[in-house]
Amino acid sequence: MNCRTLLLSFKTLLYKTLSYQLIVAMWLAITASYAQAALSEMSRIFHQTPSLEAFEVCFGGGCAEVRQVTLTAEEWQKVVHLFVSDVPLNAMQEREKIAQAIGLLEEIVGEKVGTSNDIAGTFYSGNLSGQLDCNDEAINTTTYIRLMRQADLMKWHEVEDTRTRSFFFNGWPHSTAVMHDISTGERFAVDSWFYDNGAPATIVPFAIWKSGYRPADSPIGQSRTSKANTSAR
Repeated sequence: MNCRTLLLSFKTLLYKTLSYQLIVAMWLAITASYAQAALSEMSRIFHQTPSLEAFEVCFGGGCAEVRQVTLTAEEWQKVVHLFVSDVPLNAMQEREKIAQAIGLLEEIVGEKVGTSNDIAGTFYSGNLSGQLDCNDEAINTTTYIRLMRQADLMKWHEVEDTRTRSFFFNGWPHSTAVMHDISTGERFAVDSWFYDNGAPATIVPFAIWKSGYRPADSPIGQSRTSKANTSAR
C-alpha cells in the first residue's frame, strides 16, 4: 500500500469515525431530552394523590399522552374481590394478589383510554396505537399500587417511587414501579412492561430486577403480527 492509498484509507476511517460519533452524540442528546421529559411528567403524577374519582395514566411512550381516568364502584369492586375472596395470609400471597390486580386494572383502564392493545416491550415495529413504554408502565403501576394501599387492600407492602436500571453507557435504561415489604424492608420491582396489557405484573426482588432480569417466557422480541398471537400468561 503506497502513501496516497494509506492517506485515503485514513481519511475514510476518520470520516466514518467522526460521523459515527456525531450520530451517537445526537442520539444521546435526543434520548436524554426524551428521558428528562418523561421523568418530569412521572414526577408530577407521583406527587399527586390519586383517587377512584380522578387519577392520571400515561401512554404513548415517555408519558407523551396523559389521560384522567375515573373508576366506577362496580369496576373497583372487581379489584377488591381479588383480595377479599381469598385473603392473603402473608407478604408472598399479597404480592400475587397485587400482580393480578395490576393486570385487572390495565384491562379496565385500557378500555377507557385505548390501550387495550398494548403489547409487551417498546420494540414492536408494527403500526399499533395506544402503546406504553416502560416509563408509562412504571408510573401507571405505581398509581395502581397507591390506590390499593389507600383502600387498605395491601397490609404487607408499602409503595415507593419508580426506579431505573442500566443508563445509557452500560445498557438501555428501563424503569419499574417499586414497593417494599413492611416487616422485612425487602424491596421488590413491580414491572408490567414484560407482558401484554392485562397480564399480571412481574414482581421480583429489586436486586434481581436491577441486574437485568427479564422473564424467560416474556414475548418481547418475538416475531408476531398482533397481540392475539401471544398466548395468555
